Amino acid sequence: MGHFSSMFNGLARSFSLKKRKNSSGNGKYDGRDAVEAMAKEAKRNDLILRSSGTVNVDGSKNFASLFSRRGEKGVNQDCFIVWEEFGCQQDMTFCGIFDGHGPWGHFVSKQVRESIVSSLLCIWQESLAEASTDPDLDKKAQRFNIWKESFLKACATVDQELEHHPKIDTFYSGTTALTIVRQGEVLFVANVGDSRAVLATTCDDGNLVPVQLTVDFKPNLPQETERILQCNGRVFCLDDESGVHRLWLPDESSPGLAMSRAFGDYCAKDFGLISAPDVTQRHITSKDQFVVLATDGVWDVISNEEAVEIVSETPDRAKAAKYLVQCAVRAWKRKRRGIAVDDISAIVLFFHSKHFCQHIYPVTAPK
Repeated sequence: MGHFSSMFNGLARSFSLKKRKNSSGNGKYDGRDAVEAMAKEAKRNDLILRSSGTVNVDGSKNFASLFSRRGEKGVNQDCFIVWEEFGCQQDMTFCGIFDGHGPWGHFVSKQVRESIVSSLLCIWQESLAEASTDPDLDKKAQRFNIWKESFLKACATVDQELEHHPKIDTFYSGTTALTIVRQGEVLFVANVGDSRAVLATTCDDGNLVPVQLTVDFKPNLPQETERILQCNGRVFCLDDESGVHRLWLPDESSPGLAMSRAFGDYCAKDFGLISAPDVTQRHITSKDQFVVLATDGVWDVISNEEAVEIVSETPDRAKAAKYLVQCAVRAWKRKRRGIAVDDISAIVLFFHSKHFCQHIYPVTAPK
């Protein structure tokens, strides 16, 4: 219980400081103000990265490599974030990768990236405060339940707010969201859409093997198809896209979404599309080496085994994500000739960081 209490106390102090600074005469206080202040402070201290590069903090177990490459369809609609010491907690790291689609997809993905961080942190802090008052709770079991409920509530809040955003049209635009929180030696994973998280772990013979941590939420998954059909939506492939199942409205040839869960896309929210995340946890052991978070631009042409091999064979871990993305681009051009290359983005989070002297170094994307 000591770790559980100190976790709450540390975050509560951060919120309390901001509250004292911003409290008005009526005592009203928005927890998101505190999160924004934390994010700005973290940015100044090189703890947050939203562009291609690396994140490594002295004394941290983590080392993160990030890289994104614009495809051949226009503006890059992918984005990501890594926040070390998430919520002022030294043992917490947040990673998120977002794949926008539709005319406003690049705006939606960036909006969700910022909103999910603040909503999740506020809701988690409130849930933690409530749980800390009950001495009879099983703290380990409760920790997962707190994160699961926090992810569920945060995603629902973000999606509701997105619908009423005054400057972003989300009727025919949306984004996926794959987020993880590393807290100590536990990974909490929340997935909305068809991005994927793959863990690399060492088996008994010393070889690295992949463990897929998420489900690709495609419309043709049985449970997803059932929900869509019950809501009068349709699922089928176009004649020139064999094997690519899409979600369609009952009487229109739109929106043709290749995923069954997403933020935004309000044209399809009454017809089976949802923004509820699938939330899981994974205990990290000494055998687990790193986790790859990547958009479908990677997984459409690179297998889990190939991704783990590519990353593990990269001499410089700072360039692991860049090398994976570049391999995916080459594979796309080889396997999908005549089809425009998708935006391709990846985060590689190494668990057992060596002692690096650098903190954040931007990486210049190739033309």
